[in-house]
Amino acid sequence: MHDLSGNTRTGIAAVLRGERHGLRARLLFAGPAIIASVAYMDPGNYATNIQAGAGYGYTLLWVVLLANLIAMLFQALSARLGIVTGKNLAELSRDNFSKPVVLIMWVVSEIAAMATDLAEFLGGAIGLSLLFNLPLIVGMAITAIVTYGILLFEGRGFRPMELIIGAMVGVIGLCYLAEILIAPIDWQATGLGLVSPALPDHAALTIAVGIIGATVMPHAIYLHSGLTQSRAAPRDDSDRRKLVRFSNTEVVLALAVAGMVNMAMVMMAASAFHQGHSEVSEIETAYHTLTPLLGGAAAAIFLTSLIASGVSSSVVGTMAGQMIMQGFLHIRIPIWLRRLITMVPAFVVVALGVNATQALVVSQVILSIALPVPMIALIVFVARRDIMGVFTVSPLIRMLAILGAIAVLSLNFILLAGAFGVPIPFLEG
Repeated sequence: MHDLSGNTRTGIAAVLRGERHGLRARLLFAGPAIIASVAYMDPGNYATNIQAGAGYGYTLLWVVLLANLIAMLFQALSARLGIVTGKNLAELSRDNFSKPVVLIMWVVSEIAAMATDLAEFLGGAIGLSLLFNLPLIVGMAITAIVTYGILLFEGRGFRPMELIIGAMVGVIGLCYLAEILIAPIDWQATGLGLVSPALPDHAALTIAVGIIGATVMPHAIYLHSGLTQSRAAPRDDSDRRKLVRFSNTEVVLALAVAGMVNMAMVMMAASAFHQGHSEVSEIETAYHTLTPLLGGAAAAIFLTSLIASGVSSSVVGTMAGQMIMQGFLHIRIPIWLRRLITMVPAFVVVALGVNATQALVVSQVILSIALPVPMIALIVFVARRDIMGVFTVSPLIRMLAILGAIAVLSLNFILLAGAFGVPIPFLEG
């Protein structure tokens, strides 16, 4: 297994020297964005996408597209930061900000990591419990064991983990390709939903923020810089330039797949539930309603994708949590302890009898509120010449990143205003 990662490093070095070319050479660079893309297909997306499709048909597809474009930009910038500096976002934050700021950033990021894991863990458990008719707590125990087993591969180098996660992404993608073929999709409404922004009411706004919270993930922004920081050993700026170029291509492709999976979820929910079942908002209800509407195969495929999503994103969430703690505090704890810390809230939620899908949606809102922390830090660092040198981003990219952050922050502000009963004029009536 060590050879797998060693061979990849050797191959990357050969490509950078101009000794290897072609598709197989390019595939050596695939990995970091695929792992990060899992965060964009996690069970929190299932909950918000089902609500969006069932309640509003194809109307909120533009939110999924917008969130995906913002995600592409920030993941590309995060990867660039790791390649150019050899450090991850959490480490650079610790080196450049004051102690109190670093402490606040770490606490907010830890809360976000726990909210993330709650969504991922519950999703895998719900899928297992429905597919095999198990109590939810048993589904959670199985998810815990499987994710811990996969995490053990991390000690064997980066390549085995990239291949395992890549296989799970493949499963999720194929499941949704099958769902699109089974469900009668209204393609004209799909096209309109993608290009005509509309938020019919306050509930639609809450779901829109949930979609952005479930799509642009705080831990994925931290993680991507860590996955690229020491994967290759660039000799000079020419090598770094090549690595950034390969990374940008991988980000666009991996997140395009993630975006299509999210759109497929909304389209399936719109097709199956919007007419006559618009109240469907929970994963369990969606499963039971799918069986009579689209047949047992569609329902089983839906759960298979949910299990693959829950397990893979839970693994990635734990990796990110480890990186966040190590970067901000210089503390590395055993992987089993990290797994345990992030699992506890999920077990507490289930033990208290909280509605699982509702917990998923709330966790996404927490994430969208935590998101400004890594977003703003990333924009600050990639624009600093003393950190990025010749790889400092152009004013145009910086402006796009700032606009993306403003879009997310504005939606968060509107959501909080709504939660505290502050009237929002353009949503009244």
